[in-house]
Amino acid sequence: MMNTLAKQDRWMLLGFALVVLAGPILLKPFGAGYPDLLQKFCIFGIFAIGYNILFGLTGYLSFGHAAFLGLGSYTAVWSFKLLTMNVVPAIILSVALTALFALMIGYISLRRSGIYFSILTLAFAQMAYNLAYSVLTPLTNGETGLQLAKDDSRSLDRYFGVVVGDGLPSTNFFGFSMVGFSGFYFCAVLLILSFYISIRITRSPFGLMLKAVKSNQNRLKYTGINTRSYALTAFVISGCYAGLAGALLAVTDPLAGPDRMHWSASGEVVLMTILGGVGTLLGPVMGAGVIKYLENIFSSFNEQILQSVFGFLPDAIEHPVIKVVSLFVGEGWELTLGVLFLVLIIFVPGGLMQGINSLQRRLFPATAHAGADATPGAH
Repeated sequence: MMNTLAKQDRWMLLGFALVVLAGPILLKPFGAGYPDLLQKFCIFGIFAIGYNILFGLTGYLSFGHAAFLGLGSYTAVWSFKLLTMNVVPAIILSVALTALFALMIGYISLRRSGIYFSILTLAFAQMAYNLAYSVLTPLTNGETGLQLAKDDSRSLDRYFGVVVGDGLPSTNFFGFSMVGFSGFYFCAVLLILSFYISIRITRSPFGLMLKAVKSNQNRLKYTGINTRSYALTAFVISGCYAGLAGALLAVTDPLAGPDRMHWSASGEVVLMTILGGVGTLLGPVMGAGVIKYLENIFSSFNEQILQSVFGFLPDAIEHPVIKVVSLFVGEGWELTLGVLFLVLIIFVPGGLMQGINSLQRRLFPATAHAGADATPGAH
């Protein structure tokens, strides 16, 4: 059975990698084949994968993960200002510092469980937001946000004789610019690596213990197992994913502001995970992609675009149709997201992955039965 599962995982990882790398071609017909949006798909996919390790596997609902996202961004920008525009030190420092911060927050928050844990994480995130917004202005530049400047020291770049032009320098990976498709493929490789690590965690004995913590933590305590250490480890790993995502936001756009620590950013990753399917491997990535697509594509639709789409209709029908549709696009794109959530909760409460699996069983019943995985969250 283990060999069969490993084979299925290899095929799933290969298929995932091919789809991600072919994103510019596959998403071009849907208007999402440009680098900026593709980078967001990858970055928030990483964010959601990490959050799913804590929420989906371990069962701890955190409302404070935006603090780690913001901390990763601030650390990366400071690395660009003080050390080098090479993204490697920025990513390493962001993940390391976020891990330490998550260890401290998790150590305190995990003394409680359930809604009390969620409220504690929310409180820490809001404290971090207020610190970044006002108290730590010398480090964060307050509401304006932390940005690059021409007179930044960048000591490593100066030491190695890296030539800086007249304007602001851009981030790079050993000479490869992080602007455009090269930046997307850098984020895509890290997304695939993050997905691979999540598979290994899920299938490992440690992953089984996390599922046991989610299933019945009291029984594990009665057997003498220290469940808090497992939950704390999952919390730190999840925080590292968030720190990596925050660093990549700064890599693609060297700016860090307190808005990335706002509670709404924490709520967004919760929605991504639930929309795709809690506890599944592919679900959180799909949820992140759907939300970011709606946010960036549907929000850009205006009356002129709608007129070009429904221009074939008679005037008596065209105007009412445009008036109704306009409620769900542009500034009202969140209404579309709300309707989507409503439909999913009613018909497929397990998220998009449950809907896809149900459709697969209906269309290919024999194949779905033969490839069924006994392990929850296999897909």
